[in-house]
Amino acid sequence: MRIADLLLEKQVAFETLVHPPAFTAHNRAKFLGMPGARVAKSILLVGPKGYFLAVLPATHQVDTEELARCLGGPVRLANADELAQVFLDCEWGVVAPFGTLYGLPTFLDESLPPETTIVLEVQNHAMAIRMRCSDFEQVEKPRRLRLARP
Repeated sequence: MRIADLLLEKQVAFETLVHPPAFTAHNRAKFLGMPGARVAKSILLVGPKGYFLAVLPATHQVDTEELARCLGGPVRLANADELAQVFLDCEWGVVAPFGTLYGLPTFLDESLPPETTIVLEVQNHAMAIRMRCSDFEQVEKPRRLRLARP
């Protein structure tokens, strides 16, 4: 697992969580018995400079209009074929949250407090990791901005 290797290399504490296959962040939260605000989802988007990742709470939706204003051009969701081309080492439909592993910039919604613990999907639909949001930021160095709405 590439993500676990990255976190071990960076000496970041995390917990691996195995759960029934979950194809949405809402289902992941349900299977793990956690509030959706503590489960983060990753979304592959296409903006004026190409692909990038948005990481936001499962309870929120990405705001492409706000992102377009921040980034200076149109923003759209990537389609299934684009997902498959970018995340070659992941199960179909999985968007891994560590864009740096895929040469992508990552944006983190400002509603996720650094001191909170978040759950992130990793390379398959039946596994997630739990880690502090501040540790995610330390490893990934995402740009924080308001990119989602409840």
